[in-house]
Amino acid sequence: MSTTGPVAVAPQGDLDSVAYGQTYAPGTYAPGTYAPGTYGPGPVADAGGGGAISALRSAFAGSPRGYYAGPAAAPVVYAAPVEAARYDNAYHLDAGDKLRVVVYGQEGLTNTYAIDAAGSITMPLIGSVPARGRTPAGLAGEIAAKLRNGFIREPSVAVEIESYRPFFILGEVAAPGQYPYVPNMTVESAVAIAGGFSPRARRDSVTLTHTDAGGAGRFVVPLGTPMSPGDTVFVGERWF
Repeated sequence: MSTTGPVAVAPQGDLDSVAYGQTYAPGTYAPGTYAPGTYGPGPVADAGGGGAISALRSAFAGSPRGYYAGPAAAPVVYAAPVEAARYDNAYHLDAGDKLRVVVYGQEGLTNTYAIDAAGSITMPLIGSVPARGRTPAGLAGEIAAKLRNGFIREPSVAVEIESYRPFFILGEVAAPGQYPYVPNMTVESAVAIAGGFSPRARRDSVTLTHTDAGGAGRFVVPLGTPMSPGDTVFVGERWF
């Protein structure tokens, strides 16, 4: 499935800077969260992250109780049904994203480029350009800077997302696996894409694993929670 994302045009100042939400230092505690097996405040999963994880953490910090999602390598944070968490407005690129790069007036450079496993795209003249963790605007600025260095006097570059990296859904759904990400999708729509819940599925919440430039986090979230490309949803089994 091919989707069209936001267009970024270079050059711009400080293209890679984005504002992050509230974070917690490692070893500190967020109100209303509990670690599995304890009776008081516990550590927030992957504290110190930013971006989307901070948005989830901030939205979930007021949760009235903890919830344990079963055996896991790290504690998770439970959120009662709340307003949809707000992710960063600036999307950060990663391996698997497919981009349309337009260099105005240069047909030989304008093309579709996929971000490889190393997190880069490879273009004529300038070779490999790091893309992982950059915004589309930031990548456009980097491409323009490389072209300006001995190739094109005043390059004008635009980057748009042609298709996003896939998401993953596991556990108690009809068809677990990897699926193309659709903009503005939620956990509920991810379950629908995977064929719906199995008869044994827990249907009020799922575990969402999200990774961004600030690190990785695991959260127990309601079905209305927004998702990002590359997220993993795990649907647990209910207890009868």
